Amino acid sequence: MKIVVLGAGAWGTAVAISAAHHPTGHAVTLWTRDAHQCAEMQATRCNARYLPDVALPHTLQVAAGPVQAQIVGADLVIVATPMAALRSLLTQLRHCQAPLAWLCKGFEAVPAGSSAFGLLAHEVRAEVAPDLVAGALSGPSFAQEVARGQPTALVAASEHARVREALVQALHSPSLRVYANDDIVGVEVGGAVKNVLAIATGLCDGLALGLNARAALITRGLTEMTRLGLALGARAETFMGLSGLGDLVLTATGDLSRNRRVGQLLAQGQSLQQAVNSLGHVAEGVYSARTVVQRALHLGVEMPISEGVVALLDGQLRPLDAVSILMERDPKQECA
Repeated sequence: MKIVVLGAGAWGTAVAISAAHHPTGHAVTLWTRDAHQCAEMQATRCNARYLPDVALPHTLQVAAGPVQAQIVGADLVIVATPMAALRSLLTQLRHCQAPLAWLCKGFEAVPAGSSAFGLLAHEVRAEVAPDLVAGALSGPSFAQEVARGQPTALVAASEHARVREALVQALHSPSLRVYANDDIVGVEVGGAVKNVLAIATGLCDGLALGLNARAALITRGLTEMTRLGLALGARAETFMGLSGLGDLVLTATGDLSRNRRVGQLLAQGQSLQQAVNSLGHVAEGVYSARTVVQRALHLGVEMPISEGVVALLDGQLRPLDAVSILMERDPKQECA
């Protein structure tokens, strides 16, 4: 297969490396919009900014320049930009003939003070590129581990069988298992909400509240995630799979989780800006928390943990006060 990965951040680079190592010998190109980064990666054969300890396979091509030129003849295009850049790139790719998948997770941000709500990636695609045959690649995964070939399981989500099959053919290998799912709504809701919940569990861990408290937050967080997904038309069973429970557990407990780290740093007394600056990479939950809550409010869905995270990030709650609100709600039926 000829595979083009658009975006040379940590996750895009990791997926490109994994595809280039595939036993069937794919022809893989990793595209970056930054010509200087492209030249540096070509010279050093690594992505010094995002994955400095992982060598690029000699078969992996690194390119820059007009994006349209890169996708000519491609069998699969993978978009590895942040959510904020997805609309622009999908607009450029609206006539792409190859199956396409994105890696970003979250709801699209809306202007501050707007009464509008953010869209999931597949909803953005429906607006700007309705003819694209597209979907999402998601699931519990840290870029460093995928790049190093450590065992990982992901979900290829799309209403189009052609997309699911292309992702499986491109990436399924002894170290990376790819499972197909046609519930793209559920898969994308899981990917959006888990980052917000990871900030809450990081706060819990940073305050040393114990494993019981962490388990309670994760479990109740999964209920919130499922509630929002069902309101958007997802299937309940999706949230018990890799892109729901699996991704939530990884992001909420893993030491490589940037979102969990934000919660820990806030618990230590750092400001949000200090916490974000110390990471060196984007923590998507910081930017998607508000959009998750906006969409929930529009649908009339109650998400108290997510709402508490937004109040914490906005400085309206101190860390201890936020935890009290999250853990001391009135008793009710567990499934409510």
